[in-house]
Amino acid sequence: MQLIRQKEFSKVVVLIKQSKEKAIKSVNTELIDLYWDIGEYIHNQIKNSDWGQSVVKELADYLSKNEPDLKGFSDKNLWRMKQFYETYKDLPKLSPVVREISWTNNLTILGRTKSIEEKEFYLRLAIRERYTKRELERQISSGTYERTMLGNSKISVPLRATHPNVVNNFKDSYIFEFLGLPKSHAEKDLQRGLIAQLKNFILELGRDFLFIGEEYRIQVGNNDFFIDLLFYHRGLQCLVAFELKADKFRPEHLGQLNFYLEALDRDVRNPNENPSIGILLCKDKDNEVVEYALSRSLSPTMVSEYQTQLPDKKLLQRKIHELFDE
Repeated sequence: MQLIRQKEFSKVVVLIKQSKEKAIKSVNTELIDLYWDIGEYIHNQIKNSDWGQSVVKELADYLSKNEPDLKGFSDKNLWRMKQFYETYKDLPKLSPVVREISWTNNLTILGRTKSIEEKEFYLRLAIRERYTKRELERQISSGTYERTMLGNSKISVPLRATHPNVVNNFKDSYIFEFLGLPKSHAEKDLQRGLIAQLKNFILELGRDFLFIGEEYRIQVGNNDFFIDLLFYHRGLQCLVAFELKADKFRPEHLGQLNFYLEALDRDVRNPNENPSIGILLCKDKDNEVVEYALSRSLSPTMVSEYQTQLPDKKLLQRKIHELFDE
């Protein structure tokens, strides 16, 4: 009887939490609407009258003096509201999106990104992954947009055919600066470090990844084989096998990974799940060698490199320009 009561009471707890989430979301939407409207008003006043920087300062002083309970309306913030409105006013598809994240995250994206494409990427990523300000800043600092765009350009034909929604789910390179590994390290050190820092590892991968196990055993014939790291991706609804290599990519690495994928699909994958994906994480890679190695491969695999320190964002941006200018 007590157990039944606990289950009934837990349903009430769920209802309370759901209601709180809706209330917080509603308050945030109202707040963003307010800042949007203020930004629009200031924009129109400057455009159609003699309003300028001094008048906005006067407005901030007026609000501070006459409405002391109102916080967050300094002249600096008022100009940000104007910039916020002007950035998205001609983009109807993004207008509702900006209302789904906090004002703090909106300001982070507004101030730290350049193109509209980059802004849209981080807006949607912040919604999907529910980033805090600190987590969002880390993604921007590590060049997640650039690394993902480069990764999209290298998704193989079999992978696109097997998983049409794979775009934006994997990166060309992964950043593991949180591991504190020395430049020279073994695969075991990398694996142990990733498991110990699993929360940060999943933050780098994306929250749709669910950890299944390390050294995941598969049996083929009378032999045991072990996959370094095995995940499940909720969005793609498939198993994702990660093989770690602490050296430069070699074509023979793909043979091992393809073998693992075949075993997973035959013996582990459920009938309702999509074919498994393999990610080969190497310390370094020659893109031309990777292209040749993948050109005849029929398996849904990707070859990504990992770095143990934050990348040069300007270098990543140059790579993006080179990609789009081709």
